Amino acid sequence: MNSQITFHTLEEAAWILGVSRPAVSRAIRTGELRPTRCRSGLRVSSPELARWLGPSKQDGGAACTPTTSG
Repeated sequence: MNSQITFHTLEEAAWILGVSRPAVSRAIRTGELRPTRCRSGLRVSSPELARWLGPSKQDGGAACTPTTSG
């Protein structure tokens, strides 16, 4: 198991999350996503990306959620 933490630029985080760079900046501003300040700017850790995605989003989110009919 690889326990090494990877830090991503905001552009990389946006690509990984499947959102725009402004969306990542907005998530940081609102406190939804916690960045790490590095010498060259803000970075987002891989565990933080996983936390933000959450289990339901990592598994495909609502597209995989079973529905019941009444």
